[in-house]
Amino acid sequence: MRFRFVLLVLLAVAFSVPAILFAQTASDVAARRAQLQAQLSSLEAQINATQGALDTLGSQHKSLQRDIDIFNAQIKKAQLQVQATEVAIEQLSSNITSHTRTISTLDNRLSREKESLAQIMRQTQAIDDYSIVDVAFSSQDVSEFFQDLDAFAAMKQALNDSFTQITDTRTQTATEKDALQDKLSQQVQLKQIQVLEQQQIQSQEQQKQKLLTQTKGRESTYQSIIASQRKTAAQIRTELFSLRDSAAIPFGKALQYAQEAERATGVRAAVTLGVLKQETDLGQNLGTGNWKTDMSPTRDQPVFVYVTQLLGLDPDRMPVSRKPSYGWGGAMGPGQFIPSTWVCYAGLVNVNTGDCANSARSLSWNDYWQGPWKYVASRDRVRKLTGGGDPSNPWNNEDAFMATAMLMADNGAAAGTRSAERMAALRYFAGYSNASNPAYAFYGDGVMGHADDFQQMIDQL
Repeated sequence: MRFRFVLLVLLAVAFSVPAILFAQTASDVAARRAQLQAQLSSLEAQINATQGALDTLGSQHKSLQRDIDIFNAQIKKAQLQVQATEVAIEQLSSNITSHTRTISTLDNRLSREKESLAQIMRQTQAIDDYSIVDVAFSSQDVSEFFQDLDAFAAMKQALNDSFTQITDTRTQTATEKDALQDKLSQQVQLKQIQVLEQQQIQSQEQQKQKLLTQTKGRESTYQSIIASQRKTAAQIRTELFSLRDSAAIPFGKALQYAQEAERATGVRAAVTLGVLKQETDLGQNLGTGNWKTDMSPTRDQPVFVYVTQLLGLDPDRMPVSRKPSYGWGGAMGPGQFIPSTWVCYAGLVNVNTGDCANSARSLSWNDYWQGPWKYVASRDRVRKLTGGGDPSNPWNNEDAFMATAMLMADNGAAAGTRSAERMAALRYFAGYSNASNPAYAFYGDGVMGHADDFQQMIDQL
C-alpha cells in the first residue's frame, strides 16, 4: 500500500492546477480592463466633441471672444488627451501586471512539475531495485504488488506526457515575456509623448494669457493688434522656413516646392508645409544620430549604405535621427524618411525579388533588407514628379517636399477634407496601425495648426 499512497500524492502534486486562483485573477483583470476601456471611451468622446466645437469656431468671423474660445477649446482638448494618455498607460500597466502574474504562476508550476518528475524517477528506481525476496517478505500480497507495478507503468507514460507539458509551458512563458517587453516599450513611448502634450498645454495657456493681457477684453484693441501683426507679402516671402537636417530656406522657396508638390499629388501646399514644420519642431529625434548605432541593423542599415553610395555621399557624415528609447531611429532629411520607406519612393529595388516591398514574400524580411539593391530610374517616383536628372535624394529640399507630399497622398490627404488630412498626418507619424491611438493626437493637431497658419499666409500672398 505504501507505493499506492505515493502514487496518489505524486499525481496530485504533478497535475493539480490552481483553477480557482486563475479564475479569480482573470476575472479581476477583465473587470479592470473593462473599467479602463470605459474611461478611455468616455475621454475619446469628449475629445471628439471638443474637436467639433473647434471646427465650428474656426468657421466663425475672427473676433477676440472667438479666439479666446478657441484657445480654451484647444487647452481642454489637450488636457483630455493627457488624461486619455494616462488611462492608456494604466491599461498597459494593468496588462504588464497581468503578464507578470502569469509568468510567475507558470514558473511556480514548472518548478512543482520538475520536483514531481524527480520524485517519480526516484520511485521508479526503487521499484526496479525491488527483489523477489522483498516481495516474499512484504506485507502486501502478490496481486497488490503487481497492481502497484502497473500503476508505475502508467506513471512512466504520465512522465512522458509531463515532459511535453513542461515544454509547452516553457514556450508559453517565453511568449508571455515577449508580449510583456512589447508592452513596456509602448509604455515608455506613451510617457514621452505625454511630456510633449504637457508642453503644448503650457504653450497654449501662455498664448491665451498674453492675448488677454494685451487686450484686457477690448475688441477694438484686439483688432488693432491683429492688424499690426499682419505681415506684408514681402515679409512672408523672405521669412525663413526651418528644415530638419538642412539649412533654412526663404518661405517663398518653400512655398514654391510645396505648390509644385500640390500640383503633382493633390495634397494642399499648406499641409505639406505643416508636416515639415512639425517634423522640424518636434524636437525629439533631431538629426544628430549615427547610422551605425541608431538605425535598425537588419532593416535599414543595408539600404542606407546603398542610398549614400548611389548619391556619392559619405554615410558617416550624413545626419540621421537619434534612436528613441522605444524603437529605432535613422530617419533621413527634412521629411524624416527611414531608409526602408524611402526605397519605394526613390526607385530602389531588391535584386533578388525585383520589388521595393517584398510583396511576394519570396524572402524572409531580414534576408530581403540585406539586398543586394539596385537603382531603377524608371521606378524613381520622386524624380518623375520633380523632373530631376539625378537619383532622388532625401536630404535635398525639393525632393524632400515632393516625397513628403507623396507619402501624405498615399495616406489619404489628397481627399482634401480636414479629417482626411489630419489622419494622413497621423499615419505619417505613427503608421496605419497606431494612427487612431489618442496618445498620438498631438501630432495630427500640430500639423493642422501649422497648416492653418500657412494657409493664411498663402491666402495673403
